[in-house]
Amino acid sequence: MFKGLTGKYDQGNAHLSIHPGAGGDDAKDWANMLFDMYRKYCEKQGFKLTHPDEGVLEIKGEYAYGRLKNESGVHRLVRISPFDSKKLRHTSFALLEVVPIFPHLDLDKLKIPEEDLKYELSRSSGPGGQNVNKRETAVRVVHLPTGISAACQSERSQPQNKEKALTLLKSKLFHLLQKHQKEELSDLRVHAKPEWGSQIRSYVLHPYQKVKDHRTGVQHNNPDDVLDGDLDKFIEAELQLGE
Repeated sequence: MFKGLTGKYDQGNAHLSIHPGAGGDDAKDWANMLFDMYRKYCEKQGFKLTHPDEGVLEIKGEYAYGRLKNESGVHRLVRISPFDSKKLRHTSFALLEVVPIFPHLDLDKLKIPEEDLKYELSRSSGPGGQNVNKRETAVRVVHLPTGISAACQSERSQPQNKEKALTLLKSKLFHLLQKHQKEELSDLRVHAKPEWGSQIRSYVLHPYQKVKDHRTGVQHNNPDDVLDGDLDKFIEAELQLGE
């Protein structure tokens, strides 16, 4: 079942985030559709989910990262826009990022100077305790040299959200160091923003219906099933390609 999952962190948990591309309401709606698709996929896999921030999932379960790591990249949607009064066809893009949730022992090796961090506080908009919307409990932390950020608003207190946001930020930075084979944070290029390369998968709802992965060539002729979390066909092919 887990053929090809041989990476050091493949068996562990994952942090998934979705960023809408340019395009206003269409792009935001597409990002929300993708979020629901991956949430449904994870629920079908029996993974435990938490929702630290908008467009973000923390996924816990055996091989969560290994199963989802190849989903990182740009996803393209073609459809008749529900926001266009002329009912014209629109193309929307969203960027998916998946990073491992590293063990604390690994993250403890990553020392970030306090002056390189900027904390932004806001009122939580999600479910929580009685303090939600009354105090600034939501926390977003930015690593100033790279521009990488992470946020959390799911916990009941500001210190808890701060700790969780910092852990997620460290996971992103640690993953970036490994990806670029760097030893020190200072070696990372400035403003290492998510990379908007060519799309990895297209979801076409009009004029025909098809989902196609551009790396493996795998296709599915029922986009509704795919958007309902039926991703096994694509994920298995991606894992075999990476062997």
